[in-house]
This record gives sequence, C-alpha cells and structure tokens, in this order.
Amino acid sequence: MMDAGRLDTLLGGFERARVLVLGDYFLDKYLDIERALAEVSLETGLEAHQVVRVRVSPGAAGNVVSNLCALGVQVTALGVIGDDGEGYELLRELRNRAVKVEHVIRSRDRVTPTYTKPMMQEPDGRVHELSRLDIKNRSPLPEALERALLGRLAELVPQVDGVIVGDQVPERNCGVVTDRVREAVIGLAAQHPRVVFAADSRLRIGEYRHVVLKPNEHEAMRAVAPNHSEPVTLEMAAEAGLALAGRAGKPVFVTVGDQGILLCAEGACQRIPAVPVKGPIDIVGAGDSTLAGIVAGLCCGATPAEAALLGNLVASVTIRCLGTTGTASQADVRRALGEWRAGHGAT
Repeated sequence: MMDAGRLDTLLGGFERARVLVLGDYFLDKYLDIERALAEVSLETGLEAHQVVRVRVSPGAAGNVVSNLCALGVQVTALGVIGDDGEGYELLRELRNRAVKVEHVIRSRDRVTPTYTKPMMQEPDGRVHELSRLDIKNRSPLPEALERALLGRLAELVPQVDGVIVGDQVPERNCGVVTDRVREAVIGLAAQHPRVVFAADSRLRIGEYRHVVLKPNEHEAMRAVAPNHSEPVTLEMAAEAGLALAGRAGKPVFVTVGDQGILLCAEGACQRIPAVPVKGPIDIVGAGDSTLAGIVAGLCCGATPAEAALLGNLVASVTIRCLGTTGTASQADVRRALGEWRAGHGAT
C-alpha cells in the first residue's frame, strides 16, 4: 500500500517526465443557457435559447493532455486538426496549458472535431445537458496527412519518456490513428522498450501489441469476445484483461467503475480499489484522467500497482467536477491518497 512519502517521490518526478500524446484532439464547447431568458423566434415560433456564457476546453486526446499538465508533466501534442476557428480555439487552450503544439498539423482538408454541449439552467437552478451537437471528420485521413503524421511520430518518440495513443474515433481510418499509424506505434514500441507506450481505444484495444492498455470492462470484453452481450462481471473482466495482456505482452489496466482497476499482468490479476467518493459525480472524461495518472506514474518509476492507484486517485478528483471534464493537481492527489487510505483501513 502506498504511503505519503512514496507518493511524494513519484509526484516529484512528474515535472521531468516528457509525454507525447498522439490522437484525435477535439474541442469541447459548453454553451451555458438560462431558461428564464428564453425568447420566441418571430420567424419560426420556436424557442430561442439564450446563451449567457461559452466555455471551451480540449477534449478527447486533449483531455488526457489537460490532466497530464495539471499533474505537472511536460506534454507534446501530435494530431491533425482543421484550419478553422475551432482549431484556433483548441490550440489557444492547449498553449494556455503550456503544451508543445508545434507538431499539431492544421489542414483545410479536415475539420477540427468539436463537441458542442448545451447546458440548460432551469429557473429552479437545476442544470442539465441538452442534446449534444457533434462536428467530426467522416472521411478517411488523407494519405499526405498520414505520411506527415508518421514522420513526426518517428522523430518525436526518441525524445520522450512516454507515448499515449488516444484511438477514439469509431469510424475506422477516419481519425488520426489509422491502421498504418497503429502499426507504426506497435513497431516503435518494440524498438523503444525504454519508452512507456500506452493506448486507449473504444473499439480497437485488442489490435495493439507491445503497448500498455487501458480499457474499461466492456471494451476489454468486446476485444476478446465480440459477440458477448451479457453484463460483464469482475471475473469476466479479469479474464478478458489477462487475455489482452497475453496478446500485448504488457500490463493491462481494466477500469471497473467504483470497483477501481483490475491490473492484469504476467498471468495474474489484482484489483486496485477505487477511492470512496460520496455525493454527485460526473464520469465524463474519467478514463482520460485515469490514463494520465497511470502513464505519469509509469514514466517516473512506479510499479504497475502503484500506477493503477495513481490512476484511481486522479479519477476520484475529476469525477467530482460536475458539468465539465475536470483535472487534478498534485495537491488534489495527495488529499485523495488520504481518503483512499482512510477508506481502506490504513493508518
């Protein structure tokens, strides 16, 4: 069990850790709406929502980046975005977090993926999200952009301590992590064993080799049993995690909600309990924050079990950030360790 001294040692290395985040960078745009100010459109007779504030933040791979930056890690971003206003806003937000963005490719052949999230505040103060508006690339990544991305990836890997791959776009080859890019990642991971490679993918986690994996229980089960349709028990998730670890040749961190993380490695599986959290929570982005904690820890010498606990600590902070994708500072992580130790009987 980790104590405060060991945590301080690991956190002390974060500012020297260099992590490359390759993936699909989205812009998360929140529109804060007040129902009490609603008007009726003279032209259509429909309700005209009144936006009183616009909030933007990096999403998808950008959320992993935000979490790493909040922990003090040095981050380089690698991806492809549009040469558009959303791309400008996204790069501005990344720069505000001290992210190195010179390797992000901007192209008029792509749009900057954007999730627009209308947040309605009712007269009684209750806030809830309306139907989301999505802007995504729905055609394959052009070959010229793919080549440029592969060149930058090969150039950057020897300069970093860790590489995180955010493979989140459902449509195959329409995101940044195409089949060719995935194969390049696998090859580079084999060539650079000193670099921590980790991947997160909703649909293709089972296609990675030589790479640390972080699926949730459903993603792990889908990777080893595509036709499984029943609820996934802890035992099933553990078996799926072990199968994935055998394929990848690296530890697999299966997140299982409030049960924590199943660490599957070297033919064995152990559960790292979550931090007990009371009150309302928002799990959007929890997987990204977990991954950031895991990889930051591994880059600084944490054992896989310690890295799993770090992932749990970070996520326990971010899920308490309601209506937004939150981050955790080192001070937050220290407090979370105290909660974890208290909740699990440590003194």
